[in-house]
Amino acid sequence: MTKRVALAFSGGLDTTVCVPLLEEEYGYDEVVGVTVDVGQPAEEFDEAEETAEALDLEHYVVDAKTEFAELCFDSVRANATYQGYPLGTALARPVIAEAILRVAEEHDCDALAHGCTGKGNDQLRFETVWRASDKEVIAPVRELGLTREWEIEYADEKDLPVEGGNEGAWSIDTNLWSRSVEGDDLEDPTYVPPEDIYDWTTTPGDAEGEELVEVGFEMGYPVTLNGEAVDSVSLIEELNDLAGQYGVGRTDMMEDRMLGLKVRENYEHPAATVLLTAHEALEQLVFTKAERDFKQQIDDQWAQQGYKGLVDSPLVNSLEGYLDAGQEKVTGTVTVKLQGGQCRPVARDSEYGVYSESAASFNTETVDGIEQADATGVAKYHGFQERLANRVLENVKTGEDGEEDDEEKLKADGGEPTEE
Repeated sequence: MTKRVALAFSGGLDTTVCVPLLEEEYGYDEVVGVTVDVGQPAEEFDEAEETAEALDLEHYVVDAKTEFAELCFDSVRANATYQGYPLGTALARPVIAEAILRVAEEHDCDALAHGCTGKGNDQLRFETVWRASDKEVIAPVRELGLTREWEIEYADEKDLPVEGGNEGAWSIDTNLWSRSVEGDDLEDPTYVPPEDIYDWTTTPGDAEGEELVEVGFEMGYPVTLNGEAVDSVSLIEELNDLAGQYGVGRTDMMEDRMLGLKVRENYEHPAATVLLTAHEALEQLVFTKAERDFKQQIDDQWAQQGYKGLVDSPLVNSLEGYLDAGQEKVTGTVTVKLQGGQCRPVARDSEYGVYSESAASFNTETVDGIEQADATGVAKYHGFQERLANRVLENVKTGEDGEEDDEEKLKADGGEPTEE
């Protein structure tokens, strides 16, 4: 019986080395390479296809851009960021894993394999999807304890179609939603990155002029750009190009990974920055204070699950139920200004706006029949417990009874002592 394994294949050093290892070390007769399109540059697909052909590898390319874009828009409804940056790589991995699993099932593969190391997050994001199937999961780089130096030597010995393992100084991962750059000198937190690590964004200080962009939302989902209906993939691509010209969407951070490692990461995410900024601005208009306060908890939990690759977890399904109900009101438009690396909301409009211009105006005497003088009683009670607590603490420190003094101050606050 022929044993077949589906491999997440990029054509880079790690996954190229995995092909012969899966045959030699794991006994698989056939390896099926699967490359999933979530918005990578065209040259990455060229590399994968050329490498697969040189390896005589059965190879499939799956277009999952729309599926990924829709998941990114789900994250917008949850204002999903992890430690301050939009989730890009994290959200792409479950989409990629699901696509590879489908190919594996269609081609009767017995196992699934990836080229992740044992130090990163991606191994967990892939495997949380795959381990729900009945197929074996294999991670050669992790299980065999491979180093990059060993892989380069092995590739040279086997005459594998890689350029000596030289893929550039930086480790770069690109998809529709974000571009991440790490490795080499960037691993030093004191190292100031050169401008050439960036590709999507102009140097903020060099970005000239400014531009107003209007984003339209329906039930929390972005649907229009400057009044024109645009599909999810095109909307993201257009905003990446537009906002990137103004240097919008850079993050340089120390990130805490799931396994406890702290790493230095650099990200570019122009479209994500614009959409998240605009969405949150619209929520500020249509939500009550209580809704806004509670929504922060929903957002944080969604983002934590998204970072872990658990977008299909029972918790996320429950959170989505709340989002479906609450986001009905997040319908309207937001205008943001792009300028000098910044994106900020400058106008908002929605029929659901919990806002009254006349009530907020300094030129209006009453609010819904409430006189300004009616606030006097509220002002007297506001902070009363805190003032009382401070007096009690002071009396304890000084050893004074303070009962009569408290009664006098209570009267001064507008109240009367209670008779027992």
